[in-house]
Amino acid sequence: MSAPFTLLDAAGASRTPAAWEAAVLILIDHQREYIDGKLPLTGMPEAVAACADLLARARAHGTPVIHVVHHGKAGGAFDPAGPYAAIIEGLQPAPGEETVVKQLPNSFAGTELAARLAARLAALGSKELIVAGFQTHMCVSATVRSALDHGYRVTLVASACATRDLPDPLGGEPLAAAELHRVTLAALNDRFATVVPDASVWQ
Repeated sequence: MSAPFTLLDAAGASRTPAAWEAAVLILIDHQREYIDGKLPLTGMPEAVAACADLLARARAHGTPVIHVVHHGKAGGAFDPAGPYAAIIEGLQPAPGEETVVKQLPNSFAGTELAARLAARLAALGSKELIVAGFQTHMCVSATVRSALDHGYRVTLVASACATRDLPDPLGGEPLAAAELHRVTLAALNDRFATVVPDASVWQ
């Protein structure tokens, strides 16, 4: 049996991580709901630190940053009037950084994200995105998949993403967050993104 391969590699696509000078950094749903709200995720201290590292690198390189935040229904998760829709301490936008509000997993759906990216990347003459955030299997996956439809090339940073355990719909053992994270990243790396382990790839 032949060794597994990805569709991007089979097509000879570049796997070089996006250059900071030619990309936009998108952070997705880096909000308190995933720390001390109704949807705590596994491995958040490490993932938040990795997001902070990405933000620091982007700011040092003058890379545009877009913060995507989720707003849910009143009384539920991500209640925009409640405390848990707030961006996590240390990851808040700096002056000049944009924020996009979404109501669906796909950050492009019903938002201004596509228009904001078009404006930012036109000035750079590029179609490169660096993406991180939460949850790996949900809003990160939906957004990265949609980015391909919009013509963007994505570098996805694994250490700056996290998710939670899920039940098996076929009746087996629950899927552990680490397993779900790994499988989701493998699926995205097949066709939709170049997945890198952490920011050390830029050193």
